[in-house]
Parts: sequence; C-alpha cells; structure tokens
Amino acid sequence: MDEGLPIYLDYNATTPMDPKVVEAMRPCLESVFGNPSSTHAYGRKAKEILEEARTRVAALLGARPEEIVFTSGGTESNNMALCGVARARKAQGRHIVTSRIEHPAVLEPCLALMEEGFDVTFVNVDAHGMVDPQEVLAAFRSDTVLVSIMHSNNEVGTIQPIKAIAQAAKARGIIVHTDAAQSVGKVFVDVDDLGVDLLTVAGHKLYAPKGVGALYVRSGTPMERILFGAGQERGLRPGTENLLEIVGLGMAAAVAKDQLVEEIPRLKALRDRLQDLLFKAFPEARLNGHPEQRLPNTLSVSFPGTTVDLLLGAMPMVAASAGAACHSDQVRISHVLEAMGVPREVAQGTLRFSVGRFTRREDVETAAAIIQRAVRQVRDQT
Repeated sequence: MDEGLPIYLDYNATTPMDPKVVEAMRPCLESVFGNPSSTHAYGRKAKEILEEARTRVAALLGARPEEIVFTSGGTESNNMALCGVARARKAQGRHIVTSRIEHPAVLEPCLALMEEGFDVTFVNVDAHGMVDPQEVLAAFRSDTVLVSIMHSNNEVGTIQPIKAIAQAAKARGIIVHTDAAQSVGKVFVDVDDLGVDLLTVAGHKLYAPKGVGALYVRSGTPMERILFGAGQERGLRPGTENLLEIVGLGMAAAVAKDQLVEEIPRLKALRDRLQDLLFKAFPEARLNGHPEQRLPNTLSVSFPGTTVDLLLGAMPMVAASAGAACHSDQVRISHVLEAMGVPREVAQGTLRFSVGRFTRREDVETAAAIIQRAVRQVRDQT
C-alpha cells in the first residue's frame, strides 16, 4: 500500500488487484479487442483467451470448464443460482432453505422469490455462527427444491459444513448452492468434494477486478434464464463477455491455485498474531466466529465498553470494517451478530479485521498498537 495511507485490514471487503492480474489484462486494453462470438481472427483470439480464463477458474474449483458461467460478480451469480433453479423447479416444489447469516445477495433474492409464491425457511446458527446440518435436515420438506448455505461467513469467517449439508440434500433430490465468494482463494474449495450443484465466485474478493465473477453450474442442473438475449455462456448469461475482467479473473484464479498451500498458513499466522496482541491487551474482548473452523485471514472482535463509530474515528490509520452502525442514540448491529446472539452492548463495539496477500507482519503489529490505543481512548471518553 502507498505510504501515508492507512494499514489495510479489510481484505474481506475487497482486494487490490494482483500485479500479475493487471499484466494479464493489459493486452485486452491495448490490442485484443475482438468479440469472442466473431468468427474472424480478432474474434478467435478473444475466444481463445476467454476459454483460457474459464479453464483457470475451473481448475481452482475442481470443475470442468464448461461448468463455469461468467457473470458480473457475486450478486449476479447468487441471483442466477437462486432464481434460476427455483423457477426451473417450481413444478416440483416451492420451498427453499437458507440461513439467517447469508449475504444480502442471497437473502434479497429469497425475499423476492417469496413474493413469487415460494416459501423460504431461514435456519438459525449457533453462538459461533455455525449452521447445524441437523437443523437444515429438519427444515427439509417434500416440496423443498433448493438449499443455499454460504461456504464461509464474510463477517466472522466461520466455515460452514457444506459437505454434510449437501449429502443430506442430495439424498432427497434437493439442489445445493453455496455462496463461496469469501472462500475462493483463501481456502481450498473443490466442488466435487463439497458435493454442491452451484457455487458463487466474486472476482474482487480474489485479487481480480470489481465487476466480474463466476457461477459454477454442475452439468445437468436445471436452470431458467434470468436475463434474456443472445446465447453466450451456455445461454444462461447473455451479452458480449467482459473479456478484460474475465481475463483478470482467470489469472487471479491461477495465482491463487499456485499460492494456496503457502498462503493459508501465512495468513493464519498473521491473523493469529493480531488476535494474540489484541486479546493480551484486552482479555475481556469477545472473539466472534468459530475459533478453529473459520477463514485463515478473518478476525472479528468485540470490545465491550466501546462503539464502532468512536473506535473507527480514533484509528484513522487502520482500515477495518464495523460490525454495527451507530446513529445518535440508536445502534444497529449486523444481522450476523444478531443471529449469533451477541448481546447488543457487546456487538456495538465489534470490528472485523481481515488480512491478505500484501499484509506484512509489521503491518499487523503496527495496527495492533493503533487499535489498542483507540480502544483505551474510547473507553476513557465514555
């Protein structure tokens, strides 16, 4: 990061583009401008690098290239998965199961489907933000056609038992979708190991540009189109492909695949160092999320006796995310912390720190000192 800017500990919000991604995209800015649907040399070259990107994304997920559909990002992928499958299977049933801690890109399509006559069950989570597969199983009905549970939570990092949920669902003929926007590139994600039918990827969580993503669609999965036009992307996502950013996503996937083995323990060491420094200074602080089954880069901490607005104001040289919003005398905590049962007076002082590819140990240690000073300052003021 540039000198003079805050230490960036908000990689779950978005990631900077990897230099290799930028370099891979350069030809699309300078010379490769053809339409991949064109049959002349310009179009064939564009098609070639489009399919290379598809192969790279598929390799990261353990999928086949033809099962990757490029989209504009995680939100579109989730909408396509939920609405596409629900509408395609409405003759078999109109019941969907999801969780209370999903990203709005899943919750909002579910609410929209309810307006179309679908019934949605929102299962609870435990104090660690973990979905119990038995609760999901108990929610299944004879008319359940789709279950969508996120792979990992974007706020607290808890990794969900998707494999067990998928096994229970598949035994009943239920389609399984998982929003893996926060997981892909941080942990190993294999569609066959998980047993899912659909999986969401968001480029900007993966050191690719904003505005590009992918949806893994297992061959044979029933899907209705939610967009209409020409026949690109198996007819599921019409429109001329965003070649520039798709190439970036492909390179981001290739880099992640090459680096995951080394990057996972490095991220975990950085996260744990920050956690140790903060909890040594504030043993009364609360860790949110599962202590073990969570993303290696994610740390959600509640500091009792503080509020996030004052905390963030006291630490302008650290970029982090808030777990609550404070306005005058009202505090609105996140739906995730609320579902986990975090007391309001604790949740109002929650910050999420997420390290990433360009985080250094000295960044974490400097940030810890800044955060410690901010917490003490806010407590002295209140």
